[in-house]
Amino acid sequence: MVFLTMKKTIALLAIAATVSTSASAFVPSSSSVNVKTFSGNAAATTKSLPVASNLKSSTSLALSAAGGAKQAEPAEPVGGGLVETLQIGGYFALWYLFNIGYNIYNKQALNAMAYPWSIATIQMATGILYFVPLWLTGLRKAPKLSFDDLKTLFPIALCHTGVHVGAVIALGAGAVSFAHIVKASEPVVTCALNALLLGQILPLPVYATLLPIIGGVAIASMKELSFTFLALASAMLSNVSSAARGVLSKKTMSGKQIGENLDAQNLYAVLTAMSTCILIPLTLAMEGTGFFPAFDKLVAAGDFTSKSLASLLALGGATYYAYNEVAFLALGKVNPVTHAVGNTIKRVVIIVASVVAFKTPMSTGSIIGSTIAILGTLMYSLAMNATKKK
Repeated sequence: MVFLTMKKTIALLAIAATVSTSASAFVPSSSSVNVKTFSGNAAATTKSLPVASNLKSSTSLALSAAGGAKQAEPAEPVGGGLVETLQIGGYFALWYLFNIGYNIYNKQALNAMAYPWSIATIQMATGILYFVPLWLTGLRKAPKLSFDDLKTLFPIALCHTGVHVGAVIALGAGAVSFAHIVKASEPVVTCALNALLLGQILPLPVYATLLPIIGGVAIASMKELSFTFLALASAMLSNVSSAARGVLSKKTMSGKQIGENLDAQNLYAVLTAMSTCILIPLTLAMEGTGFFPAFDKLVAAGDFTSKSLASLLALGGATYYAYNEVAFLALGKVNPVTHAVGNTIKRVVIIVASVVAFKTPMSTGSIIGSTIAILGTLMYSLAMNATKKK
């Protein structure tokens, strides 16, 4: 009963979010800005990564792959007023709700079926059912890409695939809370790759904020009751893929105009389609077609009906794509500091929600470690913002 109620609530809110975006979020406005970043997970923050030109301010905080969105150039503060405040609050609430829903549906599906590659593929492919109708009906302008454009995007799509599949495997191999604690360490990987591959050296205060992140994740890992090396390695794969995606975006797309109509939402949509094509053969190589008999066996055992299990898988994919879409709206309306705080609160909310939903015990050491790591991530975000203003 709870599952059905939550399912209806998520569906209604998804419709509401989709309707709200049609009014102003995806239409060019006079306040257009040039996006200069493309990056991944919501836990980490700012990187100067050019994508394409003339993206509107509502989508100028770039996009996320596995868990949220990241900021680009600091957006100008939007005018105040009660309506504006309520709108921003609504976007943040939907962003958090869809993210919580995704983590819960994803973990439930993984608990029922130990086929993370197949589940990751289904979740990635579900987004196609959202943006393709928008393109076909003209509600959103379809991107126009040449073969050379697709070749440019392919390495980024590979990293995009790694971000998602790494996160899904980590969620299946361990607790949701632990996966998100490890993923909070993405700034460490980002700084390392930027230094090694781009020669980017950041100010000392930025590097100093990495110490609590590293220490917090180490403490949480040692004290984690449900610790597995697979969960740790997979979450780090997601972090490395996200950081590499950012570096590749900067190296390959800097100063380039990639195709036509490739705003932030369409870029995310194109990467989703490409990642789906990448995941299908990889999934067949890793898991074969074992997912389908496992599905039938689970239904035959009476644990699920075909409809309820299919709905669970579909909701995982729908909420995965929806929270990224709504993240554009939420983050495009606020300044960088609010963005950093919002990302930090979101991670805390997900960890708490997963502990409550799955009754996952957390040791005192794990709680202390996760708190230190998450606060370190917030300090990293604020330090990066301060650096960009100089």
